[in-house]
Amino acid sequence: MYTEIIKAIILGIVEGITEWLPISSTGHMILVEEFIKFEASEEFMEMFRVVIQLGAIMAVVLLYFHKLNPFAPRKTKKEKRDTMDIWFKVIVGVLPAAILGFLFDDWFDEHFYNYQTVAVTLILYGILFIVIENKNKGKPASIRSFKDMSCMTALIIGFFQVLSLVPGTSRSGATILGAIILGTSRNIAAEYSFFLSIPVMFGASALKLFKFGFDFTGLEMAVLLTGMAVAFIVSLIAIRFLLRYIKNNDFKIFGWYRIILGILVSAYFMFMG
Repeated sequence: MYTEIIKAIILGIVEGITEWLPISSTGHMILVEEFIKFEASEEFMEMFRVVIQLGAIMAVVLLYFHKLNPFAPRKTKKEKRDTMDIWFKVIVGVLPAAILGFLFDDWFDEHFYNYQTVAVTLILYGILFIVIENKNKGKPASIRSFKDMSCMTALIIGFFQVLSLVPGTSRSGATILGAIILGTSRNIAAEYSFFLSIPVMFGASALKLFKFGFDFTGLEMAVLLTGMAVAFIVSLIAIRFLLRYIKNNDFKIFGWYRIILGILVSAYFMFMG
């Protein structure tokens, strides 16, 4: 039992770091699971990979609770309207991924959850980050606050998020990349990706739990709760790091990291296969 808990702690750390940085949590999970094998059914692991994200998303809820709470007594009427406006744009942005994810989630897992797809998407989006950042260098962002973001822009960013249904893309990576292409500042792009993740992750987790059922063994429950708790704590650190980092830096370092990881994933599985 203790060995399984240690494995859950390791995966919780990986999830907490990679969920928010645009480097693909799925790619890292596939690699880590090659070395850390749980004594659990594939059905449980499929559910675990998704539901562990609930711990990560609670970090966003905690860090942004006041900003996202339209009923906060300390807010003026205008501030409450602005908060509702953010939520409206979040709902608009979530619709594409919610609809297509519900319809095709299992199909994408069945056909694309493999190291070849992950390696290609890691490298492809790594290159795109570098190219787009170079292209936008010195160009001022046209969207520097959520007030500047139109509903159409929110919807288009939502379609970019749909790309993350392909493993290795990175939900935050696809969202941030799309937002930057549309002229959004890095800070707003990152925050919007955080906010979009709230309904997406709650919805995806609820769907996986419903499919798996709630008949957990004691060990399965301990593993799941441990992974979620660790992901929550590590996410608090990762989110704060990312927001500090992008104040004075671009995303190119994450692009280079993705390319290197994609090459390593390809090499590892080619030689080990």
